[in-house]
Amino acid sequence: MPSNKKEGIIFGLFMCFGMVLIMSVYNTALHGFSSFTVGGAIIQFVITFIVAFIAESLVEPKARKFALSLPYDKSKETHFIVVLAFCMVPMMVLIMSVYGVILTTFMTGIEGSLFTAYLKTVGLNFIVALPAQLLMVGPISRRLLVKYIKPSTQKPRLVV
Repeated sequence: MPSNKKEGIIFGLFMCFGMVLIMSVYNTALHGFSSFTVGGAIIQFVITFIVAFIAESLVEPKARKFALSLPYDKSKETHFIVVLAFCMVPMMVLIMSVYGVILTTFMTGIEGSLFTAYLKTVGLNFIVALPAQLLMVGPISRRLLVKYIKPSTQKPRLVV
């Protein structure tokens, strides 16, 4: 887990990259590849990444505060990681599903009501986002943070 602001930002970038990548592929597969182009996918990925990072920056402090207020064994980091994921993922799914419905409306159009489309989008996104966060993106992001970022932020020890 990040131990300072710099590590927190880098960790957030790792998490956003992984989640946006997985959810973009998933949602493209759901809506079909008929209008897929590599250039369009890259542009859409960059915009979605920016929106997700801003949303994550707003959601994470509130989710962290809420997760710390819940009754569980806070001495175990694994418990905190799972509780934080269960606090963050629903909020991020609600926010990013609004973005997804807006994007879908402009790209392909929506049949029926926007509210129904939103509820369907939330449900479809949640069933992939939570397992992706807990089983893939979270562990990989933590591993990358520990392997590549934390060693460079630790002060070297002088061995005598």
